[in-house]
Amino acid sequence: MTETNHHTGKVILAAAGCGDPELITVKAARYLQQADIILTDRLVSEEILKTYVKPGIEIIYVGKQYNKDASVQQQEINHLLLKYALQNKFVVRLKGGDVSFFSNILDELQILADNNIPFEIIPGVTAASGAASYAGIPLTARGYATSVRFLTSYRKEIVTDEYWKELAETKDTLVFYMSSETLDNVVHHLTAHKIDASKLLAVIEQGTTPMQNVSVCNLYNYDNTLKGKTFASPALVIIGKVVALHQQFAWHKSSHTDELYFKPVS
Repeated sequence: MTETNHHTGKVILAAAGCGDPELITVKAARYLQQADIILTDRLVSEEILKTYVKPGIEIIYVGKQYNKDASVQQQEINHLLLKYALQNKFVVRLKGGDVSFFSNILDELQILADNNIPFEIIPGVTAASGAASYAGIPLTARGYATSVRFLTSYRKEIVTDEYWKELAETKDTLVFYMSSETLDNVVHHLTAHKIDASKLLAVIEQGTTPMQNVSVCNLYNYDNTLKGKTFASPALVIIGKVVALHQQFAWHKSSHTDELYFKPVS
């Protein structure tokens, strides 16, 4: 049901960047200074909230994590956005990475539009850009790849067998979000479709943070190296010839620690 009120605030759908608190945009930081209330994701640096949010401003944690029962449901987040906007609040909905990459922004846009709530969308540094850069892996590079695909395979059935074949044959760099728990399945399908052996696989855990770790292997040697490993969240998977550049250009060294930068949903 659409709600109406003569005293309507505004919602800012803002990106926090992908880990390193200095990767937030100037515009998002400015809006955090102006906020009446903030709804923040799990994958937002605590340092951002400490640095840019005025003392006394209410911060509501609406974190999600795949397969975690304590995750805040999207319906509840939609309700909170609407509730505070209709109280004439300036609401910042702070999302990790970029707001338009594998987030539920469409649901939130729809509830705002349906209720005539003014909003803005503020982009940010997505995990693919940030993690790849901090791992010294340019996603496109002359002689390696001229295009890149952003995908997810968090459920085994989400990608069809026909599309797996296309992914195995493409020259594009492949970047998988939210897929570390199904990585065995990803590698199985790509190798079954005879992906070029010169393409390597990188898993970047907690990219751009002090706890970043990068694991690299040949897909055909995956069973002997990374299969069955539990990766810290968030983890990004990059597959392609560009991964070979990590060894030469890795400037942000792996931490070799199991410490978590982002608190898990409990």
